[in-house]
Amino acid sequence: MQGNESALIVRHAPPEGVAAAIVTLHGGHELSHRTAHPWQPAALRMLPVLRAAAAASPPDVLLGQVHYRYQGWNDADPAHDALRALDELQRLAGTVPTVLVGHSMGARAALRAASHPLVCGVLALAPWCPPEDSARHLDGVRLVVLHGDRDRVTRPAESADYVRRARKAGARAGLVLVRGADHAMLRRSADWHRATAEIVARMLQPEPDTEGLAAQACAADGAVQL
Repeated sequence: MQGNESALIVRHAPPEGVAAAIVTLHGGHELSHRTAHPWQPAALRMLPVLRAAAAASPPDVLLGQVHYRYQGWNDADPAHDALRALDELQRLAGTVPTVLVGHSMGARAALRAASHPLVCGVLALAPWCPPEDSARHLDGVRLVVLHGDRDRVTRPAESADYVRRARKAGARAGLVLVRGADHAMLRRSADWHRATAEIVARMLQPEPDTEGLAAQACAADGAVQL
């Protein structure tokens, strides 16, 4: 983003006050300094995900998405944008529990930004979790990872390793491997959306059981909890 352009796009602001927030983060490229736009395909892919989460959430939940400056990860640029968006959210709504829902590069940014005090949970969809990324900051964070076993862009094995490291750091973390699902979340899209709705709704409850969240996601035919 340029100048004073906001890092937070608000899709729905409750008129009677905000009790919680759901913020999405879309995918991108490893390296690119092309300007990011909310109408690019990676960003549009997250709109049905956000709608699914909203449908299962109370009406006093703010819905938003992170507006990146660039289309690439570069030097963790989307993670910095996510932290700025969370700062804006805090100024707008106060200290409200916030769930981040990220896909691919956006999931990597969400996991980095989980250090922000607003973040109570992260749903990572087909995340990019390279082994050099630390999970030490996730103590107390609720984390569920959904990864398709036919993903050829990001690696389910790296997601499993990240979840193990997150658990060691004190996160309440679980992983669901979705059989037959791809990186773009086009195969079995209804299952991705249904699981997103159920997991995010339960993450916004005061003390959800993350193992239970992962087990619930497994209720989709062909999903396996790891």
